[in-house]
Amino acid sequence: MPVNLSAPRAEQLLPIPGFRIGVAEAGVRKVGRKDLTVMLLEPGAVVGGVFTQNRFCAAPVQVCREHLAAGHGVRAIVINTGNANAGTGEDGLIRARQTCIALARRLEVSPEQVLPFSTGVIMEPLPVDRIQAGLPAALADAKEDNWLRAAEGIMTTDTVAKGASRQATIAGRSVTVTGISKGAGMIRPNMATMLGYLATDAAIAPALAQPLAHALAEGSFNRVTVDGDTSTNDSFLVIATGKAGNPPITSLESTEGRALFDAMLAVARQLAHAIVRDGEGATKFITVQVEGGRDAAECRQVAYAIAHSPLVKTAFYASDPNLGRILAAVGYAGIGDLDQTRIELHLDDVHVATGGGRHPAYREEDGQRVMKQSEITVRVGLGRGAATDTVWTCDFSHDYVSINADYRS
Repeated sequence: MPVNLSAPRAEQLLPIPGFRIGVAEAGVRKVGRKDLTVMLLEPGAVVGGVFTQNRFCAAPVQVCREHLAAGHGVRAIVINTGNANAGTGEDGLIRARQTCIALARRLEVSPEQVLPFSTGVIMEPLPVDRIQAGLPAALADAKEDNWLRAAEGIMTTDTVAKGASRQATIAGRSVTVTGISKGAGMIRPNMATMLGYLATDAAIAPALAQPLAHALAEGSFNRVTVDGDTSTNDSFLVIATGKAGNPPITSLESTEGRALFDAMLAVARQLAHAIVRDGEGATKFITVQVEGGRDAAECRQVAYAIAHSPLVKTAFYASDPNLGRILAAVGYAGIGDLDQTRIELHLDDVHVATGGGRHPAYREEDGQRVMKQSEITVRVGLGRGAATDTVWTCDFSHDYVSINADYRS
């Protein structure tokens, strides 16, 4: 069961004018499940995307990068689950492009105006014929209020659909932001989640799309981890349809830019947290906050050392206050001149370690009280400066192994 997370209701996911979504059952891998999604953008929409830093990236990631770089304007997005089209070589690229061509012909647009996305099993040929056959049903289903069906249609090992909306007032206009994401395992995005789509009806300058996508990923999806594995297919797309009628935003530093960014970041962060809460086999949602660093990068380095440690994660699952494991992770995080006598460690309100050792007031029963909670904050002070950063993660349970052992069956 996910940690304090339930699927959104359809009416909670607000439609975005100029953006329609259709979902179909194409039998990509299994019969009788939603596995093909199309997203249709009206002319003039602005799109930015960031993708996995895994050098063994999937064919659709490569094609998406090419099509975005071509600058012809995005008119459609096609997403399949059940097959990642990764580790498929030149044949995978051909099949990804065939998918774009098939949808482009039906919409009478250029194939370069279509972005393909895939998620699922790696190293298996993409069944393009099934996707092509499913396109008419997906297109017939297209409407603005189809966000929940799309959230369900992009799931793989997720146990609940993930989506969120928010509204803000910008230049006197009401602006809507809605997003969906999927992911539960193979999560250490290093740019975004496995798949994430965030749309707004705000108007922004085309040149702002990529910086906006990158900044949003940095503040949300790039701060979560389930198991430390960066997927071959990680993709995060930001879409602005411009239908809200506000003057186009040209800078994230302007009052209007900051208002839009804050609204979009709130949704992106909610989606990122949902991925951790629905982590494969997760029973605990853990915030790792590192402060007192010389810069944010070294704070993040220490936070990820803690969040990636199997010993730390299994201790949280067992509610075992074996907290020397956290201190060990801080020590091996890679900061060569770290002074252990300046390290402070807290679990929520419990002061565990100070001055290089156990805090005099710490009692193991206090640590266990916190460890039994479903939501826990680990706070580490480095005593080196004023920087801080935060990472969100989950525990490791028996179910994580079971889920991944059975994934292909």
